[in-house]
Amino acid sequence: MVSYGAMDRREFLRNAAFGACAAGSPAWLAAESAAQKPTQQIDLTIDSFQRLGPIPVDFMGLGYEISSIATPGLLSASNRVYAGLVRRLGKRGVIRIGGNTSDYSSFAERATAVSAPKATKINEAGLRDLAEFLDATGWSLIWGLNLGNGSMNDAVAEARAVAHAVGDRLLAFEIGNEPDLYVHEGHRPRYSYEQYLAEYRRYKSAVRAALPHVGFAGPDAAGATGWVERFVADEGHDLRLLTHHYYREGQNPTRTADKLLHPDAKLAAMLDRMRAASKSSGVPYRICETNSFSGGGRPGVSDTFAAALWALDYLCVLAWHGADGVNMETGINQLDFISSYSPIGDDRRGHYRAAPEFYGMLAFAEGCRGERIAVSYDAGTVNLTAYATVDADGTSTVIVNKDEGTDANIRIAVKSKAGSARVLRLAAPSLDSRTGVTLGGAAVEQDGQWHGRSEVARVIHGICRVHVPAASAAIVKLES
Repeated sequence: MVSYGAMDRREFLRNAAFGACAAGSPAWLAAESAAQKPTQQIDLTIDSFQRLGPIPVDFMGLGYEISSIATPGLLSASNRVYAGLVRRLGKRGVIRIGGNTSDYSSFAERATAVSAPKATKINEAGLRDLAEFLDATGWSLIWGLNLGNGSMNDAVAEARAVAHAVGDRLLAFEIGNEPDLYVHEGHRPRYSYEQYLAEYRRYKSAVRAALPHVGFAGPDAAGATGWVERFVADEGHDLRLLTHHYYREGQNPTRTADKLLHPDAKLAAMLDRMRAASKSSGVPYRICETNSFSGGGRPGVSDTFAAALWALDYLCVLAWHGADGVNMETGINQLDFISSYSPIGDDRRGHYRAAPEFYGMLAFAEGCRGERIAVSYDAGTVNLTAYATVDADGTSTVIVNKDEGTDANIRIAVKSKAGSARVLRLAAPSLDSRTGVTLGGAAVEQDGQWHGRSEVARVIHGICRVHVPAASAAIVKLES
């Protein structure tokens, strides 16, 4: 495809106004944007007949430290606000309970619940609340067992209790959290993959003796993709999921919005290897712990609109690399504070809200359903990506303009008979906005209700024109 270069000022205004009219938004808004920023025309071609595979209906997920289970009333059906926010992200999804605290935690049926980084205690009441929460949301569960500092007998007792509490909602157990970092975390003086595999197999056999039909996932690696490849070769015959973690990077001064919004070469390489391991073994893979920057994120980046655009694009990247799903970390972290990157804001006094990243996840849920299909384009120097899907309701195109300085006039060439389209916009006052984020012009209400509205766009002679301002995203739904 051809990407057109800079136009003169009159062309900026004319094309911006035309794009806005075609998409049903006020022409003056687009013209004002064009007057302030350069605009580039980008041609997209959608081929709904070239199918790339389905997006799993439970692709969406959230991840929690196990210490969250010891927080009274948090993951409980009685917490209707929180349950409503989770349910808004999808009728089906996966909650993963684990994290660093899981390798320091313990279970006792009648213990007093304690939420602490290295001394979490969970009890039967907490598991019962979790089970009711899963029923209320319709989501499933991955549960991490303590391999770092626990005993095998304790792990079996905990597995029994979890399985008894949640029943069919249990998708799989993981054994150990980030075992490739056990030396770094102080769990073992030295530790190899071979040692991990031997321990994993002992624990698995003991749990399987108590729960013959339970599923397992692993190896839950932090960064050692080689462990995942070896693990699937050794255990792929008895695995429900391959699991891996990902953060853009750790705690350092380079954690900026600009870095977050540009491609990460190491992510693409890791996902290519995960997809190959999954394809060769037939075991689906899930990025089961992930978010922007590790250690709770970076305030002023991870909790802003930049993170919403990153999350939307990141989820698309995972889906288009064949991932079975993702678990975005949220809530209290291993350092005992609420992470800046949490999709669901929590003041620890019973008040919850949709944080900026939540809107990116919601945009993915609204725009990426059914099967992935081919889309071709050349964005030139604009930091813009596009993805397309098709389901029974029609074809959707997600356009993410992560470029802070350039608007985009998009011409979508459609190989179908669509005669009209709807445009749903993800927007905020600026990339660093912590409030004022909207999807379809509406905020998510406290209880998870959302009443976003889409704009009307025309499809003329197989072309749909949409203006996508800098630092925004649009979901274009071509109606069948």
